[in-house]
Amino acid sequence: MSMRKKLRQDAESIVRQAINSIRPDRAVACALADKAFPGRVFLAAAGKAAWQMAGAALRTLRQPVAQGIVVTKYGHVRHALPPLVCFEGGHPVPDENGIRGTQAVLDMTERLRPEDTVLFLLSGGGSALFEKPLISLEELQDITGRLLAGGAGIMEINTLRKHLSEVKGGRFAQWCDPAHVHTLVLSDVLGDSLDMIASGPAAADSTTSGQAQEIARRYGLVLSAAACRALERETPKRITNVTAEIIGSVRELCRAAQEICREMGYLPTLLTDRLDCEARDAGRQLAEVLKAHSGDGRRLAYIAGGETVVHLTGKGMGGRNQELALSAAAALAGIPNAALISVGSDGTDGPTDAAGGYVDGGTMETLERQGIDYQAAMAENDSYHALGAIGNLIITGPTGTNVNDIAVGLIG
Repeated sequence: MSMRKKLRQDAESIVRQAINSIRPDRAVACALADKAFPGRVFLAAAGKAAWQMAGAALRTLRQPVAQGIVVTKYGHVRHALPPLVCFEGGHPVPDENGIRGTQAVLDMTERLRPEDTVLFLLSGGGSALFEKPLISLEELQDITGRLLAGGAGIMEINTLRKHLSEVKGGRFAQWCDPAHVHTLVLSDVLGDSLDMIASGPAAADSTTSGQAQEIARRYGLVLSAAACRALERETPKRITNVTAEIIGSVRELCRAAQEICREMGYLPTLLTDRLDCEARDAGRQLAEVLKAHSGDGRRLAYIAGGETVVHLTGKGMGGRNQELALSAAAALAGIPNAALISVGSDGTDGPTDAAGGYVDGGTMETLERQGIDYQAAMAENDSYHALGAIGNLIITGPTGTNVNDIAVGLIG
């Protein structure tokens, strides 16, 4: 087997095994194994992993669920979960179906008793999927799209989302009062801040009205009168009816990848589990690390987890992981024993069917043979078509989890 073929085989195996090892159904089952709740149990699950988490809860709980609602991304409901009702909605930009599912959750929890429990299963993607906006859906979609295109970080986006919503920033927990809310969380936010994961529907909010207004000014958002009024409202700063437990994060994903690398004969180094920068900058930096160590004479692995951003300058197609990978190709050119893979743990990267991308020392030569202009692809943010033309997209389909992204660089 050639070096390039072996590196690709190993890279894909590492990320697939790592993602599989932190499946949300396992985490939920472990968290609920010895739990018993007083009164009636109402289950609400929101996010990309909502279907997996809800199914595990049904299988694990020793008591019946009085009622339940699942709100997840399109294509993520594999089959019905009676007695739960499943909704699919838009992500990363919210749509009417997500709002309809959220309203079903609010209807279910409208008249709770003090002895009741809301089992709230929350995962990444919940910011878009669990939503009842204080402004029109059209304006919310426009704001979300502008922030994403402008390269806003997830903390900035979620700060605005919290102040424009009836359910985010702790307001869902307030809605459920006097019942208790028991929250199990899969984190897709660096640092695992409960008030930022899915914009914190059941967490006291650390952001302020002033911060939200400053972000709107920073990105030049032109807001309606309703949006301006919403940003002037403060979110709840104290929540007393919630118990929360983080059951998975990118930290566990990176640790799993390290162990798998060791088992496959690579000496792993965790560079960071808080990668937070431009995707193309991260790709170039990771490629330089590989380049610097490609002559060490050892099988090495370098792991980075987190979430990068993309500033859109062109009209191409791609996602942050594909752009990260493609940006590394130039620095890796001609290095026969180095490769880099970057994927989203949820199996989707941007508005594409790919989870991410793969490059190695021969990628630039292959692109040239195919007549693909590398610089033009980067300028147009067209990593999807560039990588797709040479078979270097990583396509996994929905994985059922969402704990940020992982990049693995290998030296053979």
